[in-house]
Parts: sequence; C-alpha cells; structure tokens
Amino acid sequence: MKIHETTLPEVLLLEPRVFRDERGFFLESFNDVRFGAHGLPTSFRQDNHSRSARDVLRGLHYQLRQPQGKLVTCVRGSIFDVAVDIRVGSPTFGRWAGVTLTDDEPRYLWVPPGFAHGFCTLSDVADVVYKCTDVYAADDDRGVRWNDPSIGIEWPILDPRLSDKDRQYEVLSASRPDLPRYSE
Repeated sequence: MKIHETTLPEVLLLEPRVFRDERGFFLESFNDVRFGAHGLPTSFRQDNHSRSARDVLRGLHYQLRQPQGKLVTCVRGSIFDVAVDIRVGSPTFGRWAGVTLTDDEPRYLWVPPGFAHGFCTLSDVADVVYKCTDVYAADDDRGVRWNDPSIGIEWPILDPRLSDKDRQYEVLSASRPDLPRYSE
C-alpha cells in the first residue's frame, strides 16, 4: 500500500496494491497490521454505503461529541471527495483537500476526526463505501456550508443537487461553538 499526503498532512490518500488480469482485479481493502504500521486506525465501528445520482453533493458533515474518522472509497462511478479542517486553533483551520475517487482506480481517502467531509458525484451514479471510527449519532449531526467562500472549495460541478439539510448549514467561523478544538 502506498500512502500519499494531500494538501492537509493528516488527510491521506491510500493506494492499495491491485492485482489485475483478464478476469478483473483483486485488492486488499483493509489490513489492521498494515494500517497500524502506518499510524492509521485499526478499529472501525460502522460501515456505510451511499448511492448518489449525477451532480449530487453530500456534505460538509461532521459530528462533534462522537467525531468520526472516515476511510472513503468509490466502488462504482466517480466522485470528488473533500475534507476540511474545522478544528479551531489548528494551523490548517479552514483549509481543504480534495481528490477524485473512481471505481477503475481503487484508492481510499482517510478523513480524520475533526474534519468535515463531503463529496459530489461526477458519474451518472456513484456508490461510496466508507468505514467510520465511531457510530453515527443523529443528535450529534453537524455541518458546514458546501460553498462557504472562506473555504473556497473548487467543486467540479456548478449546480449541485443538495438535501434540504445541507442547504441550511452555516459558514465556517472560529467563533462557532459547535466546532471541535485543536489539540496536539
């Protein structure tokens, strides 16, 4: 497995070794020994599978009391996946990293706890699978506005399809009391 830093040092792009032949391919999507050797989590509490149509944008989501680290991949179609550092006091507060994930080039994005996460669909349909380090708690659901100008995410779609919930999120501000605090 190759691990690449993104523009945010804690957000990592993981490239598994893929064995291809005329039948298709095989890859090891998770190995706790290899993950642990790279300082990545080896214990996940929830797996999620999301299907989205073209131009759907989901995010930017996070949980405050039960923060989730997420290991994200796209198993069908293609997405633009984004992580935003929302930890007040962090040297990279408000910065974002984005990568394209596709089904024909298996890669994973590691989004640590304390980062907001979102993605948009670039194909007609996309299936996104991700492992979470904690369980989802509906009463702990939080978000940041997807098009916050202070963050400046360069989304590759112009007119995304959003949920009502995602339309209502506020912009990022260090004075928001519902943001995580940075600690080294």
